[in-house]
Amino acid sequence: MEYLFLGLGFLMLFIGGHYLVKGAVEFAAHLKISMLVVGVTVVSFATSAPELAVSLRATISNQPDISVGNVIGSNISNIALVLALTAIIFPLPVNKNSVIFDWPIMMTASIIFYLLVLNLKIELYEGIIFILLLVGFNYLSIHNSRKRSKSHKKEVKTPEISIINAILFIVFSSICLVFGSKFLTNGAETIARNIGVSERVISVSLIAVGTSIPELATSLVAAFKKQMDISIGNIIGSNIFNILGILGISSIVKTIPVNQLTVNFDIFWMLGTSLLLFFFIIPARIGKLNRFEGIVLLIIYVVYIYLIYKRF
Repeated sequence: MEYLFLGLGFLMLFIGGHYLVKGAVEFAAHLKISMLVVGVTVVSFATSAPELAVSLRATISNQPDISVGNVIGSNISNIALVLALTAIIFPLPVNKNSVIFDWPIMMTASIIFYLLVLNLKIELYEGIIFILLLVGFNYLSIHNSRKRSKSHKKEVKTPEISIINAILFIVFSSICLVFGSKFLTNGAETIARNIGVSERVISVSLIAVGTSIPELATSLVAAFKKQMDISIGNIIGSNIFNILGILGISSIVKTIPVNQLTVNFDIFWMLGTSLLLFFFIIPARIGKLNRFEGIVLLIIYVVYIYLIYKRF
């Protein structure tokens, strides 16, 4: 039965990824904003819906290791697994704005998160700070995109469907992503618990990978459709939303205790993969995430998974 859940989960996630890209492209055309901004806002929010559902459920059910571990593990897997696999299959050109604006926001959010959890908890006021930062990031992203479009007089893509249908595509795909991820994580959790793996390890590995499958599906579909800005923008935006949005909302609902191992080990891997991504996408490297760099990221992810299962 667990394997049936896994298969059904993968199917729903890829269907969701297809319709999410279609809806996002049309939505961008209607609002006259760039694909990159749609990737770091609309698409990333939708693909982070499973993480939000898992973390909220875990917070309410007094499972803080899952709530926090899911976010950290997802951010690691988004870069070192999802982006790595996408780059190996489709080398990804990098939009300059990803380097000078989106990545610094992601790294800043990650550092702020680390500093705030040194006391081993995320409280109500910290959750409010996260949400305010997220609102500010989205406002600046959309405002700057529309400003650049006007100043450079870029030709705007003509929408092929109505904005209502575009929104319906996004909603439908989000539902597929949430339920697909739920089936996937339920199957993975059952298999993991049967072999005696701890809650924290499950959350930063299997659950994190399960909730990152929407990003993988969406990034692969976007790359296949030559919407490369959505691929990288989706990953960076999803990592920003995971920290500021998911942990922000969850900690507003209830104070979240943080495992000491998470602070001493997992967060440093999250910060490390984020920093490595910067060196791989800077314009000095021809502004492209190539196959070799994708392989390096994937090896790093395999090492991380090996260490958490070996040590903890």
